[in-house]
Amino acid sequence: MKLFFRIAVIGLALANAAVVRAQPGEEPFRVVGYYSISSALAGEEGVAFKYVTHVNLWFLNPDSVGNFTRDLGALRGFVEKAHKKHVKVLFAIGGGTRQPQYHRLLQDDKRGALIQNLVAEVEKYNVDGVDVDLEGTDIDGNYENFVTELAQALHAKQKLITAAIAVYYKDQFTDKALAQYDFVNVMSYDRTGPWRPDKPGPHATYAHAVEDLDYFGIERKIAPQRMNLGVPFYGYGYGPELTSPATSKTYKDIVATFPGSENVDEWKMPNGHILYYNGIPTIRLKTQLARTKASGIMIWELRGDSKGKKSLLKNIHKASRAKA
Repeated sequence: MKLFFRIAVIGLALANAAVVRAQPGEEPFRVVGYYSISSALAGEEGVAFKYVTHVNLWFLNPDSVGNFTRDLGALRGFVEKAHKKHVKVLFAIGGGTRQPQYHRLLQDDKRGALIQNLVAEVEKYNVDGVDVDLEGTDIDGNYENFVTELAQALHAKQKLITAAIAVYYKDQFTDKALAQYDFVNVMSYDRTGPWRPDKPGPHATYAHAVEDLDYFGIERKIAPQRMNLGVPFYGYGYGPELTSPATSKTYKDIVATFPGSENVDEWKMPNGHILYYNGIPTIRLKTQLARTKASGIMIWELRGDSKGKKSLLKNIHKASRAKA
């Protein structure tokens, strides 16, 4: 990991009372939350900065010729507020929906201009780096060259490069590509979902989390200091028949509708659907797992959280600080 990043995060730990204090020579426990660019532009009060270390704004993507034309001037207040709380802000590119323009833009004759434009956006809005969330078929033969050159450009400006990765795409990530990132966010969720109505069931179990961290940590040899465990603030519902439409709900909506649901991982609804999600006990267990096999938690996404004692983010914070 780059020296400037080690210095920055150690300084963050000393300055931010909400982050776990590190022992000398250690880095603090990261809490990375994805948050909508549109919500940030609108000035919504949806981020509890005292409980996070990084916010990834989703999604900043170029047009078909590689330009970023959206006016993000209103982000400056959000970024300034985050920095005052010693929280880093990154632009996340890509996303779970296909972004076919990258296949052309990552080719040799277009890649340099795209990287230049992307780094210019980072500097223009004073954000702290880029999170690469290219998924599925958007990870092609040019991915390695792209992230290698993007890392060089960002590190030259003392900016971060991170990534969202998942075992579903494990054969598409080269070791060289994974080595470029200051840290990676392991998406340990969506093992199933509404797109697989014939495979109902939990999509983000504790066992899945262990498997995913073991794969990237042991088989792909990513150091624990460079990994965060991704957890979902949402769930999926199925039934009562396999032909029934599957549904998705935020954790916030689940616990607001069904008293007591925050303490379990599934809930049978009155219409016969069964919801599968992560309640407080599992989120706390996953946080403890992340303290031993990784160095942080990643959240998709912050707007899905509840408030008060039912807040998953607050429970992550408590579990990250609890004595072993």
